[in-house]
Amino acid sequence: MPGPVTEGPDTSGPTGPQLTGRQRLVKGLWPPRVTRAQLIVALLLFVLGLGLAIQVRSHSDSSALRGARQEDLVRILDELDDRTQRLGDEKQGLEDQRTELENSSDQAEEARKQTAEKERQLGILAGTVAAQGPGITLTISDKKGAVEADMLLDAIQELRAAGAEAIQVNNVRVVANTYLSDADGGGVRVDGHKVGAPYRFKVIGKPQDLEPALNIPGGVVQTLEKEQATVAVVREKKIVVDALRAAERPDYARSSSQ
Repeated sequence: MPGPVTEGPDTSGPTGPQLTGRQRLVKGLWPPRVTRAQLIVALLLFVLGLGLAIQVRSHSDSSALRGARQEDLVRILDELDDRTQRLGDEKQGLEDQRTELENSSDQAEEARKQTAEKERQLGILAGTVAAQGPGITLTISDKKGAVEADMLLDAIQELRAAGAEAIQVNNVRVVANTYLSDADGGGVRVDGHKVGAPYRFKVIGKPQDLEPALNIPGGVVQTLEKEQATVAVVREKKIVVDALRAAERPDYARSSSQ
């Protein structure tokens, strides 16, 4: 006959199976329930620990220096002095380079300005650029056609000797190699360009020197008046010489500078 059946304790409750003690403990610990007060306390503890760690490290460094030998301290100070000296030398070197660059820039700019000014001056003499300044106007009226090329050439030479810096006859610029010749049918050719009376000279220079040079006894004005030409010389505060010549490259002459 079968023996009696033994039954274990009944763990079921009125609403379901009951939990054991271990299960209740695990359920109480997980998931963790963190309150606001606990978070604040944890943050304060973290900050306090970080501060202590920094203080300990600083104290360790200071302690290392306090515990160093005199020879080690002298060596450290010498290294600091050497480093300071090197930095000072580098700073001075950079300042010297900056000063040199500034001076070089100033010199280059000044050289550029001088070159540009020299180019303008040479352009005025060569007739390739316009010019303006004080001077005189010389007007020669020749109703009888008695004025010849050599008379106008004498006027140009006299003006140059008196310090004329730029000369224009009618619409032709007068330069160093300008030549004059009598034109067929009357008039004068200036560098191959025919000009006729009245001959108008625009001359830049010192008026106090130019006008007397033309009016000296036996000079240009008297010679022209003997040919029954009418001559008028007027001082001007501003003369504009704007007739231009194309720059010409010499065929044979070259600069001798290396």
